[in-house]
Amino acid sequence: MSNRDVKTRRRIPGSGLAAALVGALLAVPAGRAFAVQVQDLVRLKGAESSKLVGMGLVVGLRGTGDGGAFLPAMRPLAAVIQQLMDPTAVAIELKDAKNVALVTLVATLPASGVREGDRVDVHVSAVGPAKSLAGGRLFMIPMTGPVPGSPVYAFAEGPVTIESPDAPTVGVVKEGAQLTRDVMARYLDSFGRITLVLNEANASWPTANNLANLINGIVSPDGPNLAKAIDQKNVVIEVPTYERSDPAPFISQVLRAYVDPTQIGTGARVVINERTGTIVVSGDVQISPAIISHKGLTITTITPPITPSEQNPVRDSRHFVPIDPEKRGGAKLADLLEAFNQLKVDAVDRIAIVKEIHRSGKLHAQLILE
Repeated sequence: MSNRDVKTRRRIPGSGLAAALVGALLAVPAGRAFAVQVQDLVRLKGAESSKLVGMGLVVGLRGTGDGGAFLPAMRPLAAVIQQLMDPTAVAIELKDAKNVALVTLVATLPASGVREGDRVDVHVSAVGPAKSLAGGRLFMIPMTGPVPGSPVYAFAEGPVTIESPDAPTVGVVKEGAQLTRDVMARYLDSFGRITLVLNEANASWPTANNLANLINGIVSPDGPNLAKAIDQKNVVIEVPTYERSDPAPFISQVLRAYVDPTQIGTGARVVINERTGTIVVSGDVQISPAIISHKGLTITTITPPITPSEQNPVRDSRHFVPIDPEKRGGAKLADLLEAFNQLKVDAVDRIAIVKEIHRSGKLHAQLILE
């Protein structure tokens, strides 16, 4: 196929797609690998997000709250009223209260840590029979760590935003919690070591061991081994003594290092979410030579005459797509999916085709259906 042929076909809408598909699949050399950074395969132990929790009251609802008969909500409301006004009025005030709802609170702190005064979102969920939290406001409440006896880390307050009309009893208070103390990430253990935790998709003994060997070659090529795989998911690295007072450069060197995924055995996976029509490809997923024929899939190719012309092409319509027809090897699933984009194949048909390729043994990857 000449370059002129390809250009001519692209100028004609809806044509030349089979040739574009085959060309895309054959253009990738066999055995090609793309270097990835270590930080794309692991996370640093200590750099995990943490949670703050609490229970509070959303007030100001328009008759969609828990109601006066729901005592778990009325008791804390009564305590607030007793503090702020005449205790004898409590029973009268709460008799027909429907503008208050008892809610749980959860705030996620970023993995990088937070400082006193920072703000984070608070997610609220109704506990009782409330019908909706729309229009309500979270009454100020302290938030603690999830462990019993944990100190107060933040105070939460603010208007509730309903994110989905299908879930009116769940909402979020944007930047509703203000931190009252620092929460800092700790990366070095008491022995001056950092731990790389492999992503679940990459965790295996061969991957962990090979990754440790590659890191040793990067950070200590002529010295003692600093990295060691302690199991299939964790690689421990001893930070040199002279680096421990300022470990950021050493940690950055490790995480930003490039490695060849074929050398560390990262697994190829294809994750399909049939509900959303999403296909996620990880690793260098290859496909053996195959021919695809699927309902509703029509491929039109053009065979130009001696003098190619947009007005006078010769078209050849087919109902199959050859993948790597010359059996050179190296056809990639990513290229097939890109060809589907050109062909405007819908999500349902894409998923069906990928599943059939896997069922026939031509898809060289683990297939995960969600």
